[in-house]
Amino acid sequence: MIHQVEGDILLSRAHAIAHGIAANDPMNQGLALALHEQYPSMHKDFHHWCHQQHPKPGEAWMWGGPENVRVVNLITQEGGYGHGASSRPGKATIKHVSDALKNLAKMVGEEGFTSIALPRVATGVGGLDWEEVWPVIEQRLGDLEIPVYVYAEYRPGQQAEEPGL
Repeated sequence: MIHQVEGDILLSRAHAIAHGIAANDPMNQGLALALHEQYPSMHKDFHHWCHQQHPKPGEAWMWGGPENVRVVNLITQEGGYGHGASSRPGKATIKHVSDALKNLAKMVGEEGFTSIALPRVATGVGGLDWEEVWPVIEQRLGDLEIPVYVYAEYRPGQQAEEPGL
C-alpha cells in the first residue's frame, strides 16, 4: 500500500518517519537537519549508537521519542569514524538504499508500525536519481500490509492527504 503524497513530512501522521542518512552524519542539511532541530536528543542518541555499533551502510536504527514519536534512520550513505574522519556524508548507492529499506520492512514487523512515511530517500544529499530509487521502494516496501507514504513532492507547512489516516 504505497501512496505518493505531497506535503511536509514533518506534519505526517504516520506512526514512523524514515529518512536516509550516513553513519555519524552531522545532520546539518535537508530533512536530517529539520529532524535534528525538532528532536535534538535523537541526534545525540544516534551519534552515541554510531560510536558504539559502527553501523555499515544498509543498516537502520530507530529512535523513539516523546509522545510515541518514531524516527527510523536509514544508513544509505557512507560515513566516517575516528579522529579526522570526514563530517560530510558520502553519496548513497542503490544497494545501500535497498538494504536499508529491507531492514526497514523487517523493523515494521518487529516494532508493530501501523504506517510509515519517507521522503524521496537518498535523492537529495545522497545524490541518487529518483527514477532509480522509486522501483527499489516499490520492491522493498510494496508488499507491506500497512500504508507507506512517500513524500514525492515537498510542500513546506502543508499537511499531506494520507489515505487511511
